[in-house]
This record gives sequence, C-alpha cells and structure tokens, in this order.
Amino acid sequence: MAKLIYDETGRLLFTEEMKKEYTLLMPQMLPVHFSMMQRCLELHGYQVDMLTTNHRAIVDTGLKYVHNDTCYPALLVIGQLIEAVQSGKYDPHKVGLLITQTGGGCRASNYIHLLRKALARAGLEYIPVVSVNLSGLDKNPGFRLSLSLIRQLIFSMMYGDLIVQIANQCRPYEVDPGATDALIETWINRLVSGFEAGKGLKFSAMVQNFDAIAADFKALPQAGEPKIRVGVVGEIYIKYAPLGNNNLEAFLLSEGAEPVVPGLTDFIIFKIYNRDVDVDLYGGKWIKQKVVRIFKRYVEKCQHAMIAAIERSGFRAPEPFESLHQRVKGYLGDGNKMGEGWLLTAEMLELIHSGTNNIVCTQPFGCLPNHVVGKGMIRRLKDDYPTSNIVAIDYDPGATKINQENRIKLMLANAKRNPGHFAPAAPVETVPQKKSVAV
Repeated sequence: MAKLIYDETGRLLFTEEMKKEYTLLMPQMLPVHFSMMQRCLELHGYQVDMLTTNHRAIVDTGLKYVHNDTCYPALLVIGQLIEAVQSGKYDPHKVGLLITQTGGGCRASNYIHLLRKALARAGLEYIPVVSVNLSGLDKNPGFRLSLSLIRQLIFSMMYGDLIVQIANQCRPYEVDPGATDALIETWINRLVSGFEAGKGLKFSAMVQNFDAIAADFKALPQAGEPKIRVGVVGEIYIKYAPLGNNNLEAFLLSEGAEPVVPGLTDFIIFKIYNRDVDVDLYGGKWIKQKVVRIFKRYVEKCQHAMIAAIERSGFRAPEPFESLHQRVKGYLGDGNKMGEGWLLTAEMLELIHSGTNNIVCTQPFGCLPNHVVGKGMIRRLKDDYPTSNIVAIDYDPGATKINQENRIKLMLANAKRNPGHFAPAAPVETVPQKKSVAV
C-alpha cells in the first residue's frame, strides 16, 4: 500500500506511488467532453472512473457532510464523491478524488477545501484530493498537467463542443432512435484512438476531424417539422450536469423541444480573459498578461476553426467569444466576472439574436453572482427584447423536480402561442419623449 505523505501545511499529497495503485474518481459535468477527458487521463497512466450516478442519496450525503449554506453545485459534487466512496464499489484505501479548481472568486475554488473537510467528518481523511487547475494551486507529485495532456484536453473540449452543438440539432429529428448517440460514441472512440496513436494533435488534423464529424452527423436520416428551440444557460455545473439539472435536456426532448446549449469553450476563454482583465484593473506583471493573451489567441483560433466547420456543414453555428463580448457591452462590464459573470448575460443575448428566444436560466442555491447576472438581468432583456421568453428555474436540495418541470412547461406553452419563436428578436426602438412644459 502506498505510504501517506503530507506537505509542510499538513495536506495529504497524491504521490507517484499512488498514481500506480489508486483509482481517481471524477465527477461528471458534460457527458461527451468528460468521457474524452477521462480517456485522455488514462492515456497518461492514470486510472480514472467517471461517476455517472444520479439518485437522491447523493443529495442526502452532501447535506450530511457539507454545510447547508454552501452552494448547491458544491453539495452535489462533494455528495457524489463521498457517496461513491461509501458505496462499497471501491476500496477506500485505493481511491483519490479528482476535482477542478478555477482559482477565481467563486466558491468553486473552495470546493477542494470543503471536500477535504467533508472527508474528515466522514472518517475518510486518508483519501487524497487532486486539484486540476492551470493556476499552480495544490500541486501533487503524482499528478501533472503535461503539455501533451493539456493539448489533448483542449482538443477534447473543442471536439466535445462541436459534437454537442450538432448532435443537439440532430437528436430531435432522427429517424432511427439512438442513431445520434451511437455516432457520438463512435467518434469519441475514434478521436481518443487518434490521441493514443499520436495523431490528431496538429491544428490541421483537428480541422479535418471537424469536417469529418460534421459530415457524418449531416448524413444521419432526419425528418419532422422544426421544433421549438430552447436555450439552456446558467451556473456552469447546473447548466451542463444531468445530476444538477434533473436531466433537463432529456426533459426538453420529451416535451418536443430542441435544446440549445452554449459550449464550454466560451467559458474557458472567459476565464483566461479574466486573467488579462485583472492586470488592467488591479495591476500586475506584463509578462503574465502577454502569456495569457497568447493562450487566449490559441484557444480562440481553435474555436474559429470549429465554428467555420459547423457553418460549412450547414448546421447552425454559435458565435465566437469576441461577438459575445461585444453583445454584452452596455449591459455589464468586464469587472463583473465572478462565477459566470457577464458571460451568462452574453449567452442569453446570443441565443435571442440567433432566434432561440425561449431560454431556461438554471439558478442554483447559494450562487449569488449567478442570480445577479442571470435572474437579475431578465427584466432588462425582456424590456429590450419583448419577444424573449425567459424563465429562471431554481435548483436546490428542497426543490421538487415536478415544480421545475411545470414551470418549464408553462414557458413552452407561451412559446407555442408565439408564431415567431424562430425569428431573431429585434430590440425595442425607444422614441425620445417630449418634455412637458409648465404653463
């Protein structure tokens, strides 16, 4: 058994010996993206098991070991990890817990400390916690983000965004039920096999794969009238994770709608851009800003290539990050960057301008910045775009699924009464009012 080693602060380290013996448990957020990322980690010698559990015991475990004033996403992630350890499926002395850490002002940066505290309360303090971040936080000798692994993770994010964007446009209209999901699995296996063989990590190869993926999905037999499109925005975990949003996308499909979910790439560029903004707002080293801008340009280059491939294939393509940034001007400034910050409002504006006027804004308990830039901006957006149809749905341990679904059904009923629900919403033109003159 691997020897437990602690750093000078008393933090349990994930060692090289543990890398050989331990299985890392990884919460799922985006099924397609994280499936590829899991496989990438395995290519680099890590044993990884992605948790796809989805039941009430996860919430109950989170409530037991996490303070009930903590945000709902933290409660779910920590509850899922500890419930998995306690399930009997794993040897608790041979597992580590893998969790992302943004390094920003969001409580997500503190999930890792909340998780360690919860493990101690559960008598599992001997389980190492591994942070995945690009900020140099919580380093471990047995876990390292090498340049090749970072490239694979970036490419996985791009492939995942492209696949999800076009798959969501195919699944509601597929002639053969399950054909879209089967093709997704085929391409995940093909892309990861390319990584393993040392292929597909050049920009030109990625562009070729983009076109090949889009062509395969375009060839899927489709039929039926256009369905009502419903955008999904909100706090990043609740927006994407089936566990967090009670399988929202599946519910929308069952109601005859076409889900439209913004990609992960915009959020990653947003987080990179925030490091640039920090230097302008608060000062800092110019070299940091230069490195950040180089990294941002590289990810944006990949995003532009992805968008171009979607457009060439005839599918609806998302807007690039810089377009979202321009759309939000006049609504929120660059300094509004906690949680999803101005990006959440920008995503709603993008959806409205692209003809997806019906939007579900997922609002988890305890995420105040999300409520400000989500629910707090709905009235302003409706004033500017009267045909927009936005509903904020609260997610917390006590919220019932039936109440959430009934509110979404009401939003869909409103959408069906609006014959122009596919038309891009036009802003209201304000007419200057004449000033009254006292007589």
